[in-house]
Amino acid sequence: MAKPALVQQDGAGASPQWLVSMRGVYKSFGSIDALQGVDLRLGMGEVLGLVGDNAAGKSTLTKILAGALVPDAGEIAIAGEPVRLRSPADARRRRIEMVYQDLSLCDTIDVAGNLFLGREPRRSLLGMSFLDRRRMHQSAAEILASLDIRIDNTHHVVSNLSGGQRQSIAISRAVSFDPAILIMDEPTSALAVAEVEAVLALIRRISKRGVGVILITHRLQDLFRVCDRIMVLYEGRNVAERNVGETNLEELVNLIVGGKLEAGAGRGRHDG
Repeated sequence: MAKPALVQQDGAGASPQWLVSMRGVYKSFGSIDALQGVDLRLGMGEVLGLVGDNAAGKSTLTKILAGALVPDAGEIAIAGEPVRLRSPADARRRRIEMVYQDLSLCDTIDVAGNLFLGREPRRSLLGMSFLDRRRMHQSAAEILASLDIRIDNTHHVVSNLSGGQRQSIAISRAVSFDPAILIMDEPTSALAVAEVEAVLALIRRISKRGVGVILITHRLQDLFRVCDRIMVLYEGRNVAERNVGETNLEELVNLIVGGKLEAGAGRGRHDG
């Protein structure tokens, strides 16, 4: 399948076209309505903060975009093309990657092994196939260098690395698949201040490549450091959407907990 083109919002007076457009997405688990007609849009090179209280629907919505869950109803378009994402493999073919909160790293394997887990380079010798460790470590070092990630040795076992380094490896692995869309679930949780700064800088570098990033976080201060827009969910519904420069921490907290919804909620909802 050819890679979908990266599209941006059109000029003034035209209908916007988005890298991602999710419309009217519903998802229930038994008697629990996790999503009730949610919309989401994302532009090329944009960082969208997705926030809400526990059970607001953030993880459910992004897992649908990542192909890990199938919606009950709704429409999804990638680069303007309607798609059905039935599995993570479908999402990957559409250049969608997700870094989950648990990172899904193998602690007993080194940095290079984690970056290439399941797709290790191989070489043939006398008709037999062997793992090409030299090429794997060389490629791993090149990937890390391209993202300005400073890990001095790709032979380090992941269990011996800091939380920020582990997060950087998980993000690097996702980026190595050349995504157009990258979803990050709580990438700065439980990190030290310096490590948070490094991860936020990495997000900015990735978005400058034209990758659309969806950032789920409870660290609201991070949103104002790295996001272009913020979308708020409340009990499975869209509550508000704000440009970062048009809101503040107090308003976001009120929206997240469901207070003062009427004041500006109409201004916050998007048209499509």
